[in-house]
Amino acid sequence: MPIRLSTLFLRTLREDPADAEVDSHKLLVRAGYIRRNGPGIFAWLPLGLMVKNKIEQIVREEMAAAGSQEVHFPALLPKEPYEATGRWEEYGDNIFRLKDRKDADFLLAPTHEEVFTLLVRDLYNSYKDLPLSIYQIQIKYRDEARPRAGLLRGREFVMKDAYSFDVDDAGLANSYQAQRDAYERIFTRLGLEYVIVKADAGAMGGSKSEEFLCPAEIGEDTFVRSAGGFAANVEAVKFAAAPEVDGSKNPPAQVHSSPNTPTIQTLVDFSNANHPRSENAWGASDTLKNVVLALTSPEGKRRLVVVGIPGDRDVDTKRAEAWFAPEDVEQATESDFAKYPDLVKGYIGPTKNGKQFLGEKAESKLPYFVDPRVAKGSAWITGANQDQHHVWNLTYGRDFEADGIADIAEVRAGDPSPDGSGPLELARGIEIGHVFQLGRKYAEALDLKVLDENGKLVTVTMGSYGIGVTRLVAVIAEQSHDDKGLIWPESVAPAQLHIVAAGKEDSVFAAAEQLALEAEELGLTVLLDDRKVSPGVKFADAELLGMPWVIVCGRGIEQGEVELWQRASGERRNLKLESALAEITRRK
Repeated sequence: MPIRLSTLFLRTLREDPADAEVDSHKLLVRAGYIRRNGPGIFAWLPLGLMVKNKIEQIVREEMAAAGSQEVHFPALLPKEPYEATGRWEEYGDNIFRLKDRKDADFLLAPTHEEVFTLLVRDLYNSYKDLPLSIYQIQIKYRDEARPRAGLLRGREFVMKDAYSFDVDDAGLANSYQAQRDAYERIFTRLGLEYVIVKADAGAMGGSKSEEFLCPAEIGEDTFVRSAGGFAANVEAVKFAAAPEVDGSKNPPAQVHSSPNTPTIQTLVDFSNANHPRSENAWGASDTLKNVVLALTSPEGKRRLVVVGIPGDRDVDTKRAEAWFAPEDVEQATESDFAKYPDLVKGYIGPTKNGKQFLGEKAESKLPYFVDPRVAKGSAWITGANQDQHHVWNLTYGRDFEADGIADIAEVRAGDPSPDGSGPLELARGIEIGHVFQLGRKYAEALDLKVLDENGKLVTVTMGSYGIGVTRLVAVIAEQSHDDKGLIWPESVAPAQLHIVAAGKEDSVFAAAEQLALEAEELGLTVLLDDRKVSPGVKFADAELLGMPWVIVCGRGIEQGEVELWQRASGERRNLKLESALAEITRRK
């Protein structure tokens, strides 16, 4: 039976919703696929569920082809498993926590590594039981501070999360590759453009992590790629320490008064005006900017660190969070500075009297890190830890040392690829999938062991593989639309063919009904607009709803003609009634 618009639970809108920022949000609400219930929370209407269910079916088919079996866990889970792995604290304010009537702690699960691990621990105990891959398609919850972009950043969402269990690392590598290959098949079937990039594992942990990103200007993830094939999320880009340079001929460090130079630009201008050099003018890249960051542990303990980066760079917040994870990162506040009088804002340098920065107590020395571009032997203009004073020719390794490297500066287009495969270019993308080689982090925390071939207990190694199902609905909408409405790929469209009865005559409606019957006999799914409304309303809805093909039964029906639209190409032409369906089946 066709889906009849005369009885379908649907109201389309002509105006964009006031809170919608991105095209997918606007169009999915206007076309009646979803409806907002609260910030980051949406109801799914019949057409939206049809798309979501088709995506889930593709995921299920490819998971089965990869040898993974489906299970289903509750979203409401007790605190104890997450406490055992440390993630009860690590997640901080990002999860929904609640108590039952007995005052026991629970959470609405953001991910399910712990309970998957416990399930396998309870049921399996031998290497003969492995390898194993199981997955679920389940609602997840995260207490997003700023829900936005409709389905792209919500508080409630559906994910497919799969987990593999192997005796050794070689088995994990095989399981990881099987899931990775399945992801490629899934996204290809969905008609999506995607890029696979090296990623930072973050709170998930593990030795290897890759993201599947859909390139999009609205994407929240910045990634880099080179012509030689390097691709990575910016958080995962790691630069090697610059090779040491010969600093033996560097002039001695000299401190000079530098009034009113608290910024890099004022310092550069002052240097060129008062301390010019013969070879070329001073630039921001000759200065060392010392940034004070406050790090807060999951337990709430706060500490400060100082990072020296070239003055022509800024700190990338996401890279800093990835580098110092699981601690949260923010700029130091006035109260932080008050505890460390040696930190002279605007004039901070790597050392003061040969010592690192000290606070109210002698033991409260602050760690000092440098950007990997700061080479041993290189000389810098930087703060002298004295108000209105800077030091010139301060040489790393001669005049100051560091406690290590902190690779947290922004990555720029044109930077050399870490693997030497050429200059980097920057792009933005939406994350649609993420695969991790978790290793033994969760298995060790939850005591998941099996007997190996020699009867010895060994810790199981795990992989984790996630796809944002509801996010995919929005991503497909972002990639597949025009200024009139959605354009669904046939693989996920609620119907392959939208038939419009455009007229008041009974003959038009009879022809549309007969056409729908013939289309279904050919195996096509049909959305039939049999409403008693104006043709203009029907045409606008046909463009907005986004079925791949549209046939308009209108005035030409008396001459045996219909109008055939292909939404993806925008092509429209008149055909004989008996040829229209043949044209669709031929070009599917």
